[in-house]
Amino acid sequence: MVLNYIWIAFFLVAFVVALIKLVFFQDFEVFTSIINAIFDNAKTGFDISLGLTGVLTLWLGLMRVGEKGGMVKVMSKAIGPFFRRIFPTLTKDHPAYGPMMLNIASNMLGLDNAATPMGLKAMKEMQQANEKKDTASDAQIMFLVLNTSGLTIIPVSVMVYRAQLGAANPADIFLPILLATFFSTLAGLIAVAIWQKINLFDKVVLAYLGGLTLFIGSIIYVLSKLDKDEISQISILTANVILFFIIITFISMALYKKVNVYETFIEGAKDGFQIAVRIIPYLIAILVGIGVFRASGAMDFLISGIEWGVASLGLNTDFVQALPTAIMKPLSGSGARGLMVDAMQQYGADSFVGRVASTIQGATDTTFYVIAVYFGSVGIRNTRYAVVCGLIADFAGIIAAILLGYLFFG
Repeated sequence: MVLNYIWIAFFLVAFVVALIKLVFFQDFEVFTSIINAIFDNAKTGFDISLGLTGVLTLWLGLMRVGEKGGMVKVMSKAIGPFFRRIFPTLTKDHPAYGPMMLNIASNMLGLDNAATPMGLKAMKEMQQANEKKDTASDAQIMFLVLNTSGLTIIPVSVMVYRAQLGAANPADIFLPILLATFFSTLAGLIAVAIWQKINLFDKVVLAYLGGLTLFIGSIIYVLSKLDKDEISQISILTANVILFFIIITFISMALYKKVNVYETFIEGAKDGFQIAVRIIPYLIAILVGIGVFRASGAMDFLISGIEWGVASLGLNTDFVQALPTAIMKPLSGSGARGLMVDAMQQYGADSFVGRVASTIQGATDTTFYVIAVYFGSVGIRNTRYAVVCGLIADFAGIIAAILLGYLFFG
């Protein structure tokens, strides 16, 4: 229901703003821009879904190899005690645990293309046990919020964009992103846990969260001793080595168990095209709504209002020009990426605005995109409180990114 009202609001607000611009500012091009945005974003939604087909096919095939080889079961056991406490409605050996683990691991490595197929697989497995097929279950909401909070250890894509745009040290946003995304994930987990009355003070939960905190702290300490260029090289190399190691491990274990790896891969890969087709209407709907909102100029008015409000409080407004990325981030990953690039092009990759926009881009994932794609892939229409908790995680990550921007670069 929440997503329904937000989607309608995109169009209504866009119409009102466009009408004001036409009548009072004689902007005769505004409605043309809106209509162009509708068609352009509809095409973009289809192109994204089409491009996702190959990746889905690849990873769903590898996932089936992992299942038959037993690797998924091993990984599920490793994270099982923690997952059983934050996903109390799932059975001990639920098949969703494996792809959930791989999805979270891929997000931590900044490997979006690998994370999405695993997330869709996990959502499909949880849907099997969902009694109300059109309504999100507690487990699906918890997983989705953890996903949208976007815990990232190695922000590969952001560093690549910064390098392309001439940043002296593309990896200088590494530590701020690591901290911001950790706060985002923690906020999302707490929000859902309160809603679902999950005990986060359980000894096992505290042990896992404490271990994760120690792990992230250790990474920060080690990397703080390295040169910035070394951080970038090590991060990218580590991400790709780990990803290929996972693939080789899946194949090796399946081979050890005398599984026909090729046939098993083909069997799992067949689901890729079907899922990609189911995603198309949901993805086009959300991208068109966002495109209309942007093309009308409503986003510009929103930013100007925020800048005025911040200035009225006597606060520093240097970060405000990075806010378009923050506002767009929950709505569209590609849109936020474009605004991040625009900020770096306009103000410089090494400017305060450029660095804050980069940190915001890596701090969280795209809530509405993930909801549209993940829930849409299994036909869920009633998202319940998923949007609220996802936005809480986004807000925490964005605020942390801005504050860390002042701490590291201000």
